[in-house]
Amino acid sequence: MCGIVGYTGKRAAAGLVLEGLKRLEYRGYDSAGLAVVHDGRVDTFKAAGKIAMLERELGSTPPPGHTAIAHTRWATHGAPTTINAHPHSDCGGTLALVHNGIIENAGVLRTALTKRGHVFRSETDTEVLVHLVEELYTQHRPLVDAVAGALRQVEGTYGIAVVSSREPDTIVAARRGSPLLVAIGTGENFVASDASAVLAHTRSVVYLDEGDIAAVQPNDYRIMDLASVEKEKNVTQVDWDLATMERGGHPHFMIKEIMEQPESVRNTLRGRLLEEEGTVKLGGLNITDEDLLKVQRIVITGCGTSWHAGLIGEYMMEELARIPTEVEYASEFRYRNPIVDERTLVVGISQSGETADTLAALREAKRRGARTLGLVNVVGSTIAREVDGGIYLHAGPEIGVASTKAFTSQIATLALLTLKMGRLRALSILQGREVVRALARLPDLVAQVLAKAPQVEQIAERLVRATNVLYLGRGYNFPVALEGALKLKEISYIHAEGYPAAEMKHGPIALIDDLMPVVFIAPKDAVHQKVVSNVEEVKARGGRVIAIVTEGDAALATLADHRIEIPETLDLLTPVLSAVPLQLLAYYVAVRRGCNVDQPRNLAKSVTVE
Repeated sequence: MCGIVGYTGKRAAAGLVLEGLKRLEYRGYDSAGLAVVHDGRVDTFKAAGKIAMLERELGSTPPPGHTAIAHTRWATHGAPTTINAHPHSDCGGTLALVHNGIIENAGVLRTALTKRGHVFRSETDTEVLVHLVEELYTQHRPLVDAVAGALRQVEGTYGIAVVSSREPDTIVAARRGSPLLVAIGTGENFVASDASAVLAHTRSVVYLDEGDIAAVQPNDYRIMDLASVEKEKNVTQVDWDLATMERGGHPHFMIKEIMEQPESVRNTLRGRLLEEEGTVKLGGLNITDEDLLKVQRIVITGCGTSWHAGLIGEYMMEELARIPTEVEYASEFRYRNPIVDERTLVVGISQSGETADTLAALREAKRRGARTLGLVNVVGSTIAREVDGGIYLHAGPEIGVASTKAFTSQIATLALLTLKMGRLRALSILQGREVVRALARLPDLVAQVLAKAPQVEQIAERLVRATNVLYLGRGYNFPVALEGALKLKEISYIHAEGYPAAEMKHGPIALIDDLMPVVFIAPKDAVHQKVVSNVEEVKARGGRVIAIVTEGDAALATLADHRIEIPETLDLLTPVLSAVPLQLLAYYVAVRRGCNVDQPRNLAKSVTVE
């Protein structure tokens, strides 16, 4: 949450950081601001609303200066107003600071600073940081030392960037709990919370670790800990192409990313399928087969869409690998004294690799002796660096806030891990080959589903004026019902709930009338006939049924008001196909309701605060 970008070099800084900020707007869009160091002063510009409002504030001529920091906000402390927008300044106007995170002891610090004469202008927790730096920033003390001293007094999480009129070519950056990197150019350097902000200028980045602080100048950068002990860091080359972060002719990132799923699933599987052996090659696990055989229990943890993928993974793992598996909300995991030990494998799922709750859950699992794996999409992310091993999704950049292609890649990745674990145990080579062949066909089957987009678009008209929608599925497709409901809620603001279809008659059936649309995920799988019976129950009460069915299956031909057909595949892979029309349905409904599908209200792409 929140986007940070900074630049120091020879070029005009304001335009560069504004350009980078636009690529980070998916991380927060409540307000935005920038500060430019020029001619012995720090000029700050802020605006409530999206970055376009900040552009309007700047006017046609960006302010001069060769060092700048900028921020796009997802509000935590304080309403999304201009006064609460970042950067924040000290009393004398010589410092500017941007911050992602939460300062938990801000109230105590604010009271003490006020008593010492500091004047606060905003409601934010962030402002205490810049006043702490101001107190320590004496005439003979460099900015990096003052920032380090201030950070030693705070409790909570932060990713910050600070500039001063006294050191006009320096940016000080630091992180604890919120991602930050230094990007290396020629005669210029950047800081950013996400590599997407700087890919137009450099692919060479240094990821800051927990407790790191960096002093960044045009021709140099130093990274140290808060005790000023310098650290050697590896430079990573980012392999994402800038073109993949553009809409490419599509009206929204979300529909672009939905349509990319044949390729994103193919990239997830590429080079990993071993048909002859009936298994997979997963080079990043960093756990031997012998150690995997010692695993007696698996815990999968994640948030939101990733949690839904994890639930599918639980069903896969227990059916094919016969390993007891649980799925935990990451936000609850570390607060309930979880039972994990050295025989437990904890799998954290996060598209960004920065989700604060998932990261905290994995750290708690490691503290208790468990092995940890990360299923993430972003190379170099914090989770990727801290787990024992992992599997990259290789889905490519996902900019739309509502996750689509990352979800289907997560399911495919969980299938790979399941196949690996299953083949080490009871799964026969013939069964393994069957799964491998089905996985290999999956990208083409996804393309077949996407070809039905015009049909889904027509069905979406039926939901535009709905106020409540029920999503029902069983077995592998119960988590898909949860995900379909979440997508509709996220981007169209229509209330929707997902349930196991059999649970409908234990309460939710009371809601059903002739105004209630009910979406059934009803492919021809092991529980197909049971779902058909549940459809009968809905129709008996006048409900309007939209059904996801297997091609050629006529069981719901007369019962469903609308049918969307998907190709046949193995039961465990059906969620990859059944999720796609639900993504399209949510998208088309939201567009017709005039919603901002890429930047839905109150949401941000990467939740890096607890």
